[in-house]
Amino acid sequence: MPTPLPNTFLIGSMKSGTSYLSELLARHPEIFMSSPREPCHFADGKVLRKAWPQIWRQGYWRSSARYSSLFAAAGDARIIAEGSTVYSQAPLFADIPQRILAASPGARFIYIMRDPLERTISHYWHSVMWWGERRQLAQAIREDPHYLNTSHYAYQLGIYLRHVPRRRIYVMTLEELLADPLRHLAALFAWLGVDSTFQPVLDGAFTNPTPDRVEQARGLGVLNRLRTSPFYHRYGSRIPAWLRSRAVRLAVREVRTADVPLEAAQAYLRPIQLRQTTELSGLLARQFPEWTTLFAQSQHWAVPAPPA
Repeated sequence: MPTPLPNTFLIGSMKSGTSYLSELLARHPEIFMSSPREPCHFADGKVLRKAWPQIWRQGYWRSSARYSSLFAAAGDARIIAEGSTVYSQAPLFADIPQRILAASPGARFIYIMRDPLERTISHYWHSVMWWGERRQLAQAIREDPHYLNTSHYAYQLGIYLRHVPRRRIYVMTLEELLADPLRHLAALFAWLGVDSTFQPVLDGAFTNPTPDRVEQARGLGVLNRLRTSPFYHRYGSRIPAWLRSRAVRLAVREVRTADVPLEAAQAYLRPIQLRQTTELSGLLARQFPEWTTLFAQSQHWAVPAPPA
């Protein structure tokens, strides 16, 4: 009997509680979530290698056989799922819906969103920690459209809606999930067609928060790239400890995230993301008053209302 492929995809948005939601879904006895959660099989390998080399090296993008091996233990699970957030990071990762639907024509999608202003800033710190982002916060967000594109939820959803009907995409926000997790999980379980009375253990808060302190690459980032390279991981232990310690001090500086001013980045993001939220509200026929950071200093903006 051939190994089944996923019939459900948690597509993002990154830094919006996808890890937390994935963990809660995996606790349901009728749901099987892949491990690793983000195999990124349907992403272009060349783009993935540059954007996320750690996942690229795992090689689940290489072949259907390697990818399907992740679901060999799914058994009789009704829902077989994975949760690669690069699937909603267009245009960096393009043509994802077409590739998914070619392999799993009846696929359904879960898209969780977060206050876009908070998500964008969290994305920046994630890039500092894992992707060698060395620019200052406001500069990076202005210069790299990927930060704003990933937070442009109407744009990301619109790409999927060109290929699947709205009923096959479940949309929720991190804020509503955290406010009343059991109620929103029950609604999601019902949409998935599994036992909606099942209540997973809620042990802990939203996972993967921005840490208090991060290491940020210095200068052009050359030493940091060397320090995190496969070559260094293989041979670094042969370097004397004192020299490794000095190299770390030259490669990165410690940054206390709470000390970094947010005003310039927020002033740049807020008008753009208010317009994008108005677009999203029209697309989904709902409002987003839970996004209090986005609306906090914009009293002159009404919460966008859905069209009549």
